[in-house]
Amino acid sequence: MKIRFIEDGNFARWVRTGLLVVGILIMFVAYKYVPPAPYGGFLLLLGLGVAALAGYASRAHMLKIKPFDNSCKKARKSYEVKDGDKEQ
Repeated sequence: MKIRFIEDGNFARWVRTGLLVVGILIMFVAYKYVPPAPYGGFLLLLGLGVAALAGYASRAHMLKIKPFDNSCKKARKSYEVKDGDKEQ
């Protein structure tokens, strides 16, 4: 069995859930146990960023957007100008 982090162009469900839990846990630890110094604020913002990443990935999954797909590379290749075709 192969563990997949990305399924169908988006994070797998367990990755999204794990990121959310880890982000909330980092924020809780920073609020509860780290003194209010720059390091504590950094940890709080790091946890917020990780939780936000999970939220954005979940919303992209709901809207069927594939942020980790190769479709952008295919679209870029379709815009390339061939040798015989020149724009004027």
